[in-house]
Amino acid sequence: MNRILKIIGAVAVINIIARLFGFAREVLIGYQFGTGRMADSIITAYTVPNFIYLVIGGALTTAFISVYNRTEGDRRAFVRESFTGITAVIGLVTVLLIVFAGPVLRLLFDGLDESEYALTLRLYLWMMPSAVFLVLSTWLSGLLNVNQKFHLSSVAILVYNALFFLIPLAFTGIFGPIAYGYGALLAAVAMVAFLFLGLRRLGGYSFRPKKPSGGEQALLWKMALPIMFGGATLQFYFLIHRIYSSQLGEGAVAAVNYASKLTQFPQAILMTAVTTVIYPLLSKKVGEGDRSAVESLYGRGLRLLALLLIPAAIYIWFFSGPVTGLVFGRGNFTAESVALTAPLVRLFGLSIFFISLNTYITRFYYAEGNSAVPVLFSVVSVFAVNIAVIKLLIGPLGVGAVAWGTGVSSAVNSGLLIWYASRKMGLSIFSRHATGWRLPLVLLLLVPAGAIAGWLFRGAGDLIAALGGLAVFGVIAVGLMKVFRVKEIDLILGRVLKRGNG
Repeated sequence: MNRILKIIGAVAVINIIARLFGFAREVLIGYQFGTGRMADSIITAYTVPNFIYLVIGGALTTAFISVYNRTEGDRRAFVRESFTGITAVIGLVTVLLIVFAGPVLRLLFDGLDESEYALTLRLYLWMMPSAVFLVLSTWLSGLLNVNQKFHLSSVAILVYNALFFLIPLAFTGIFGPIAYGYGALLAAVAMVAFLFLGLRRLGGYSFRPKKPSGGEQALLWKMALPIMFGGATLQFYFLIHRIYSSQLGEGAVAAVNYASKLTQFPQAILMTAVTTVIYPLLSKKVGEGDRSAVESLYGRGLRLLALLLIPAAIYIWFFSGPVTGLVFGRGNFTAESVALTAPLVRLFGLSIFFISLNTYITRFYYAEGNSAVPVLFSVVSVFAVNIAVIKLLIGPLGVGAVAWGTGVSSAVNSGLLIWYASRKMGLSIFSRHATGWRLPLVLLLLVPAGAIAGWLFRGAGDLIAALGGLAVFGVIAVGLMKVFRVKEIDLILGRVLKRGNG
């Protein structure tokens, strides 16, 4: 476990920097365009290529790692065939989405007026070609990860996010919002180039075209297709966010995007690091039939998620206003923009633990070769519960209904995944690895602690309230965990202190 934490810590540091650049891009959009129509167009145009990147690319990478670890044949040939097949498929999909750009945008975002549509279309035509490079980058990262080169794949994301921030920062004054289209494409090309260089240094692999054969390639696609639904819950949420918020007038798309990205930040840092490192190890342990190790990973991961993300959600609930103002409240992001976004930040915060939990537990299903059940649960949660809640509440609550839909449906999805894992897979949250009474009690006590911290800093400026509240709440949280002997806090603090002294 210490070794895993050490690797996760190193990867997490790189991912934190990468995520900071990605989040800085959202802040830059807010600074330059606030919650106006141009911000809506930039965010809307990037929805489809980003969806393909994270959904199709993520599914293919997850499936590739599983099949690669199980294959007993020529792995080099498998890599060549996979590269050829993935490039051909994603290339065809991208071409079709460019050729039919108009109908695609009209179908998905029918709330756009003519001026928004014209700008969104221009941005989309620049951004859409990046999908090919983005999907290839996730697959190349998977190939690096199965060779234990976790740092290179994390640095590649850093390169992408940094360039996608710096190019618009430098050229928006010259080219206007279209600079974001240029940035999306050039950053994706640079990320693929970086990964190819890393694999070239690793040696042993060729990317010359090779016609995909049956067997392992069939298994790859058979596994990947359902994962696109079952493992892409968060991206389906984002897509539905954009579809419904585009119908609610100017600023709704941007406000929902800012709020969801702000609350996604803590979960993304943790989950990217954890899944990047643990999934290849988990897949290997499942292949070896080491059930004890699998159960240990499951239980310890659940506790760490709860320990880190539930306090984050409590803090966000009580400090959503100061945090939103501190992060976004400058430039064209006016007081009205803060007032529109902050309530959504509070509501989206309710879902960060459940979405992370879904991502984490789903990996155990995939490692067992079970992708059908997560697909079913995701379809029920995202496309039934989520949309039903939005439709029920959108009249009285407006854009707030989008956040409530995410929170309720992600909690339902977590419940279904936990229930099935316990009944059919022997992975129980009540096992000796998973949880005891101390951690739930501490998390419950953190709710009044958050209220106290919020009361202490009421009326203070955004900077003092957000950072002062974080300090007070953090001290209370750590103190409670120490008093009630929550063992993971000693492990985490010990690791942090060791790094500080080293």
